[in-house]
Amino acid sequence: MATARIKLPRKLIPVFDGPADVRYAHGGRGSGKTRSFAKMVAVRGYMFGMAGISGILLCGRQFMNSLDDSSLEECKRAIEDEPFLKAYYEVGDKYIKSKDGRISFAFAGLDRNIASIKSKGRILLCWVDEAEPVTDEAWSTLIPTLREEGEDWNAELWVTWNPKRKNAPVEKRFRFSKNPRIKGVEINWRDNPKFPAKLERDRQDDLEQRPEQYDHIWEGGYVTTLEGAYFAKHLAKAKEEGRIGFFPADPLMTIRLICDIGGTGAKADAFAMWAVQFIGREIRVVDYYEAVGQPLDAHLNWCRKQGYAPDRAQFWLPHDGSTQDKVYDVSYESALKKAGYTVTVVPNQGKGAAMARIERTRVLFPQIRFHEATTEAGRAALGWYHEKRDQERGIGLGPEHDWSSHGSDAFGLGCIIWEEPREYAPLNYRQTGIV
Repeated sequence: MATARIKLPRKLIPVFDGPADVRYAHGGRGSGKTRSFAKMVAVRGYMFGMAGISGILLCGRQFMNSLDDSSLEECKRAIEDEPFLKAYYEVGDKYIKSKDGRISFAFAGLDRNIASIKSKGRILLCWVDEAEPVTDEAWSTLIPTLREEGEDWNAELWVTWNPKRKNAPVEKRFRFSKNPRIKGVEINWRDNPKFPAKLERDRQDDLEQRPEQYDHIWEGGYVTTLEGAYFAKHLAKAKEEGRIGFFPADPLMTIRLICDIGGTGAKADAFAMWAVQFIGREIRVVDYYEAVGQPLDAHLNWCRKQGYAPDRAQFWLPHDGSTQDKVYDVSYESALKKAGYTVTVVPNQGKGAAMARIERTRVLFPQIRFHEATTEAGRAALGWYHEKRDQERGIGLGPEHDWSSHGSDAFGLGCIIWEEPREYAPLNYRQTGIV
């Protein structure tokens, strides 16, 4: 019996190995996931046909007004890449079907004709591409239609998408599922051995010119930045250079808890806090905390749970750290000192303080490293922090005061207090009189 060798990005091989109910891949542009899944749909159809099994390979998208919006062209090109598939399938302008009459491709939009899928006949496999916007209602209607099974096989759902929202139904149903019969992987441009030179030029251009979009487009990240965001380019560069990863706290170094102070009222600004270590020239960001309307005790409880006790950590507060809280009539400075911490209140930097923090942060960003697992929320704030614009006059009005500004202000304060490590010349004992 003849065998065919299928080339796939290495990361996808485990996804198609063994039994499963759902197989998926998510990631950014240029990863090869769409072409690979299109090819494997055709391969699976070939395997069904060779086994004497007849039915439909359904290719769906949330939005499909015509075949021009479908995966038809991707499937055609995938078939043309493999001689044995090209020999098995008959490919027309608007259809794909096997020459033995057993297998046919069908294309459907889930937003308009999801109900008609129930009458499609014997669905052997369903692949949903560009699945990020697919609704819960559509999944709930589609999944029960995949009920065919036979000896050593069952109808499967395959899903590919570029992440956009963490709370999207496709994320909750599949990416974060613990079901062992749901197999998936994140795959991006660097995982594609055939990543084209043209796309590499596009990637580099986006990294330089549109950094606020880069992580979402190329690295499979959620949309977390706005056009004009102050630190979008710097965060994208940090990720590319591996400065967002495994950087836990050094147990021998002091932890600096750098804060932006909120209030204790229901509508108060958020209290934001970064846990940072200065290790030589490296600024190691190991943790992030944010809370709204909570008393100081809540913040201290978090510190204790994280192991940031007074013998290991010290607080750095903005100039209003010595101001009395309106509810509890006590300053953060005095309360933290009472709790046993060393506290430093940074003087008011005067007019232009916010922009001074931004510029200082930009200068220091190449030496900043983030512990990825514990700073996600804080990095989201940095990525969103942006300029307020007067659209009619086309001028900037300084940083926008919104949910992202509290974490960003605290981060900027940490950069303000960083000092260049002192370098001491070797001691000349003859000059000191010591011999």
